[in-house]
Amino acid sequence: MPRPNVEAERRKQILEAACAVIAKAGLQQLRVSDVAAEAGVSSGTIHYYFDSKKDLVAAAFEYNFAASVRRRRWLRESTVDPLRRLHDIVESYLPTTRKSLQAWRVWAELWAEGARDPALQKVNDELYGQWREVVRDAIEAAQHTGVARPGDPTRLANMLVAMMDGLAVQVLLRSKNMQVATMRATCRAFVDDHLALH
Repeated sequence: MPRPNVEAERRKQILEAACAVIAKAGLQQLRVSDVAAEAGVSSGTIHYYFDSKKDLVAAAFEYNFAASVRRRRWLRESTVDPLRRLHDIVESYLPTTRKSLQAWRVWAELWAEGARDPALQKVNDELYGQWREVVRDAIEAAQHTGVARPGDPTRLANMLVAMMDGLAVQVLLRSKNMQVATMRATCRAFVDDHLALH
């Protein structure tokens, strides 16, 4: 049995802690000492793995995205009807679990800071493009099997992703007008009414 890579495990521990701190306190309030405390390591250990706070933040966003993709890997490998897969994508997007809520809060911080930081804009562009690709591929598969309307799958994916993002932010803000059940129903209606071929 292979031995665990201690450095890889420690790096993962630090990145999980960074995501937890970003989700709780926000990026503006992020301090390396808080990440160290959350991870149960010294600040020196953080600096051993990351040259700067900026490097730590970029790596945390990448880790958050990779963890989200890992949680949804089954969507790419799913053999269910492609229209069902689109509904599964919607369900996986909802901020309902502790992990998904944390991931959403980290994304929201990336977007807020990214508006002012070109380095974070690049991180968002690279990572988010990969997520849109997952949605586009599902729409394209549904079109190829004849259960979705024709149309540019990239444009349709952008519509669905933009809708899910906007509604999820409202859920995060605890809007009385946009709770998880309403978000679910709205996104499912988009799939059924605007993507599905009746």
